[in-house]
Amino acid sequence: MTDIAHNLARVQERIAQAALRVGRDPAEVTLVAVAKTFPAPAVVAAYQAGLLHFGENRVEEAGTKIPAVHAVIPDDPPTWHMVGHVQSRKARAVVAHFDCVHSVDRLKVARRLSRFAQEAGRTLPVLLECNVSGEEAKFGFALPGWQRDAARRNAFFAAVEQILALPALAVHGLMTMAPLVADPEEVRPVFASLRGLLDTLRERFPAQDWRHLSMGMTDDFEVAIEEGATMVRIGRAVFGPRSD
Repeated sequence: MTDIAHNLARVQERIAQAALRVGRDPAEVTLVAVAKTFPAPAVVAAYQAGLLHFGENRVEEAGTKIPAVHAVIPDDPPTWHMVGHVQSRKARAVVAHFDCVHSVDRLKVARRLSRFAQEAGRTLPVLLECNVSGEEAKFGFALPGWQRDAARRNAFFAAVEQILALPALAVHGLMTMAPLVADPEEVRPVFASLRGLLDTLRERFPAQDWRHLSMGMTDDFEVAIEEGATMVRIGRAVFGPRSD
């Protein structure tokens, strides 16, 4: 587990350098360590090295891992982020286990999360997942070319308006997944597009707190930070290679 502390220090250094290159405060960027497939002891080791935010992709895995971590760290547990696709039938479990959700990608799942959060007597912070790259395999509101496509843009705004009106949800920004490419510079336009979309939403819905851009992973997080990311979702660079 000593490698985790070393890896974390290196990632934090790279985050700081990327932020400073564009005149940003590194403290504006939250590192969410994606612990998918890694066991609870790895999360505890990362927590002990200073990490406070962890992400999971799968509800079933989180359902056993999160309680195991909390059993070791009962007094001040980490913050848990759901960063994977949310199936409607698993929305109740997502509300039960996670502190926030990055991947609200349709009105139906927003309604279910709202319902279960209301039943639980809590407000659930969420981000809206947007597919601005146009990749068919990606989840998210379909928004390729949103700047030029008024119909697509207005349909999204209509959905956003309905989501903002739901009780027990607090929409705090946007999330995207960029295509996997050899050169991270190739996905810079994807991150810039999401930042532009967030700026547009701030103008359209000025009363909302559009504070977060969740974008960037192990292979491209530095470019994402240069383009305005406030959350980066990093697994391999912190925990090492996955077995799956």
